[in-house]
Parts: sequence; C-alpha cells; structure tokens
Amino acid sequence: MSTSISPADEARGLKEGLTVGWKEYLDLPTLGVFRLKAKVDTGARTSTLHVDSLRVLDILPDGSERVEIDLQPDRRRPDWRVRTEARVLRRMRVVDSGGHPEVRPVIETELVLGPVRKTILVTLTDRSGMLFRMILGRKALEGDFRVDVAAKYLLRQWHPRRPRRR
Repeated sequence: MSTSISPADEARGLKEGLTVGWKEYLDLPTLGVFRLKAKVDTGARTSTLHVDSLRVLDILPDGSERVEIDLQPDRRRPDWRVRTEARVLRRMRVVDSGGHPEVRPVIETELVLGPVRKTILVTLTDRSGMLFRMILGRKALEGDFRVDVAAKYLLRQWHPRRPRRR
C-alpha cells in the first residue's frame, strides 16, 4: 500500500507519524466521498465503511466482483447520497464489536487524511445504527499516524467547514 506525503510536510517531520484524534474528517476520493466523519479505532484491525446496499454488477476474469455501492455518508444529512462502483477483492470473516461473526466484502480505496494519501483495505457493512459511518482501523493508521485518544479533529485544517445551509 502506497503512501505519499508532500516534500514540505516531510521536511516538517510528518514522516515520523502525524497525530490524529479519536475522530477525524477524511476523504475517500476514488469512491467520491469527501469530508467523511470517521472514528479512529485502534481496537479494529481493518477499516469499515457503511453501505446501504451493494449489488454485484459483474464477475471479473480473476474471480473478483465489480459492485455498485449506495451509501449515505452522513446520518444527519439524508439528502447526501453517493452511488459508486468498486472491485471486491475478497470476502473476509469479521467479528463485530458485539461479538457477532459476519462475512464482509473487502475493497481497496484511496484514503486522504490530513496531508497523507494512501491506499487502504476497507470492509463494507451496514452501519446505519452506528454514530460513525466509518471506522478507521489500525492497519490504515500503521506507519503514518499516532493516535491521541483525548483529542479530536486534529487535522481539521485540511477539511475546511462547509458553509451552512439556511
């Protein structure tokens, strides 16, 4: 998985590990999702993204699936919906926080968190009953980030606030 940091950020020492809070805004540009609020969870190995529905479009020659994903990135903004496509690399057995085993599709996508841009693996599941539509697990954080569990939105300068609608 590749990581890219600008030369200016590298010169400022960000290569050693940028500190993130327990919740941060991030982008998943290859999926068309921007300014997504995510919970940083070092107890979760793999990252997870909420999907409302997933439909198999095609089985590729290598056995992977091309799927259409519908998601609502912000539970407080039901009008904001995203429909995108992704390639399911495999399916993975995951035990959720309630101890329930589930087999989830795994996709590869680009993560932009602060000045860091990298490719990560993400499982897809229904998180509609949860406060956060994404969990950022320790494999996505590995090598680039440290977590301050008492802080939040430490990288918000990279995600300016959207103007409020009236």
